Amino acid sequence: GLGLMGHGIAQISAAAGFRTVGVDLNADVLANGQHAIETSVAKLNARKASKQEGFDDKAATEETLARLTYASSVDAVAQCDLIVEAIVEDAAVKEKFYADLGARAKPEAIFASNTSSLAVAPMALASKRPDRFVGLHYFNPVQLMKLCEVVATPKADDHVLELVDGWATLTGKVTVRCKDTPGFVVNRLLVPNLAAAIAMAERGDAAIQDIDAAMCLGAGHPMGPLQLADYVGLDTCLSILAGWCDQYPTEPAFFVPPSLMAK
Repeated sequence: GLGLMGHGIAQISAAAGFRTVGVDLNADVLANGQHAIETSVAKLNARKASKQEGFDDKAATEETLARLTYASSVDAVAQCDLIVEAIVEDAAVKEKFYADLGARAKPEAIFASNTSSLAVAPMALASKRPDRFVGLHYFNPVQLMKLCEVVATPKADDHVLELVDGWATLTGKVTVRCKDTPGFVVNRLLVPNLAAAIAMAERGDAAIQDIDAAMCLGAGHPMGPLQLADYVGLDTCLSILAGWCDQYPTEPAFFVPPSLMAK
């Protein structure tokens, strides 16, 4: 996938010196992803040149873009060592994708899903190579956010985890490890917090702007939870919470505020 997250992952990989193939089956998304990469690489290098005397931003941009190729067929990644998936956040679609990818990629290839809320293990099993499958959860915008969560399923090989963790570090990320738990670290804590803030506003305990101001000034958050929910997308929040409620009905932290259901 070369959409919002996929094009960022491809960009940081190429910028770190790795030969990279960007793939999307949709021609428009592929073209937009390529344009976004070219624009972002040039912008980031120009910014670096303004701060670092002697840095040739045009040469650096050309070098990065030369490492990138683009394709509209999954077969283009058949010989890649690491394949990072960033397609639609739908478990059935992802599992079908990995069942197909497992038959196309070389046996030693490592698979990684950029899922933000889905269980990694079912995808790993669908790929027929669960020992060479991890979660790699990036944050938007990938080019700027430092964190990458490295998610281990019970069947993941320790050496594979080390390789992927090392690769993510080479691309400039700070990595954290976690088990294949709902939402991993960040979203497991963050999304229920957003739901609690929405519920607080629904009850009339405080006004939306006051809830956001309180968390910014009292807890040091750069953005209030209700503003952040809008930034993430209320449809995305609903999708994550509804999925968790279905999968883990006895977990009290997982609930859908009534107003969110109306979305």
